[in-house]
Amino acid sequence: MNVRIRLAHVMAFAGILVVTTATAQRPRPIVPGTGKLITAVGDDFEDPNWRYVPRNPKSTEDIDENQRGPTGKSVNGRWYEGIKRGHPDIVRRVPTPPGGLSGSGGSLLLKSMYTGVPGRGSSEPHNQDDFICNVQYRLNGRVQVESQPNVVTRVWLPKVKDWERRTGPHFGFRLALETTAVKESEGFLMFKSKGPENEVYWPGMFVELKCKENTKQDYDYAYWRIRCDSRGRDFQGPAITTTGWWTLGMSCTTDGMVHYYISEGVDDLTQDDYVTSQFPYSYKTERLRSFFFNTMSRDDGRTWSTGVIVDDPMLYFANETRVASRP
Repeated sequence: MNVRIRLAHVMAFAGILVVTTATAQRPRPIVPGTGKLITAVGDDFEDPNWRYVPRNPKSTEDIDENQRGPTGKSVNGRWYEGIKRGHPDIVRRVPTPPGGLSGSGGSLLLKSMYTGVPGRGSSEPHNQDDFICNVQYRLNGRVQVESQPNVVTRVWLPKVKDWERRTGPHFGFRLALETTAVKESEGFLMFKSKGPENEVYWPGMFVELKCKENTKQDYDYAYWRIRCDSRGRDFQGPAITTTGWWTLGMSCTTDGMVHYYISEGVDDLTQDDYVTSQFPYSYKTERLRSFFFNTMSRDDGRTWSTGVIVDDPMLYFANETRVASRP
């Protein structure tokens, strides 16, 4: 029994919904990287003139309702600042670290010190910045789940000694998905249904570190944290036993499920890299809005976040019901 199957059994025993290819009665999970590459979005960062224009100060709508426009964007129009939480403090093209994709000369460094209100440290551990791929504008709309969208990226993690010394999430790779949900509003002595509304949610995977000084162990422990199960609970995925390059992927199938894949190295993902399938928050995916990266820090005004480098984030359609609208 391999490690992934053991992990799946443990999580299932713990009451977390885990669907494996051996037991699933639903459509087979799609390996990310399957189908038509949508060249209108994503990036390989190979242009030596690649540049991001930050237009600081960045937005912090989620903290103080301040959008601070105009927002930042890349010169090539493929990335933009999240209006809700702002962008990383450093968005810089760098030489691809050793062991990266064959032929890759450029990748992207993402790093932050202030992940809350610009220039005002808060030491709030939940603060984060978003770096968002421009999908719906470059494709003239959101992607319907019938296209079976799937995304892949390569991520380089520095040696643990160079990580921010903090227990908690350090980096995230996530989807922005939409569904139709019935919400309730609180009325006089009761809750009233507001009827079906469009709901946006953000499943994904995070680099999580548990520092030895915060545990009873005599060593640090890092793993991929998965967001999330049908009750909105994050849970532990594969352990991070080595730093350097990793390949991450997520896919959406027509039953509304999200499928997660993780692998060491930069080789293409396969079914052997399957981790789990979920209906996050019990939602069924109807549309893909975007995918994006998160950087997190302690936001104390002194400490930099873990410097993570990403390369070749790409979008694919397993079912070619629509094609990219722009070159």
